[in-house]
Amino acid sequence: MILVSHFFFGLIFSFLGSITPSMLNMTALKITLENGKKELNKYVIGVSLVVLPQAYVAVFLTKQIVENPSIIETLEKVGIVIFFFLSYYFYSESKKSKIKIETTDVKRENAFLAGITLSALNMFSIPFYFGIVATLDAFNLFNFDVIPVLFFILGSTIGTFYILYLYGKFANFIQKKTGKLTKDINIILSILTAFVAVLSVIKLIF
Repeated sequence: MILVSHFFFGLIFSFLGSITPSMLNMTALKITLENGKKELNKYVIGVSLVVLPQAYVAVFLTKQIVENPSIIETLEKVGIVIFFFLSYYFYSESKKSKIKIETTDVKRENAFLAGITLSALNMFSIPFYFGIVATLDAFNLFNFDVIPVLFFILGSTIGTFYILYLYGKFANFIQKKTGKLTKDINIILSILTAFVAVLSVIKLIF
């Protein structure tokens, strides 16, 4: 049961964390429209491979901090601030107009390399997984044993792969509806992050 829960934690949170239009998603959409789904698959595999070490590093850093009781409370407080900030950020993003697809040119033969490069340059990834693991641990929902961690990392990788694949699969639809989809998704994420922040405040008080 622990293994299944860790797999789905990784899957769901990585999926939700990557669902809003970003450099990685828009590049997936662009590659599909210009070069086809075969090249999209190469790109998505490249991105997903980098998620493996990124998720591991995040778990490792979280474990080091959790094992130091003197800073756990501080970490929880920082997490609350971060989630409130994310809630405001997603709300602000929902107010913006349609996002244009402006990514770097990706040559057909470089789709896999582009996936690896852009994913490695994604500075949000490690802090994101760090925040997720820290929050799960604060609610006693995360186990730092080797096998559960591997299942979490596997779920995170598959979640990232799947959301990028969906961006490519529905490229034409997303291109037309990006503005409305972005607004709706960001509002939902704003509510969810605010909810997590409030739960964390309640846990810290009681």
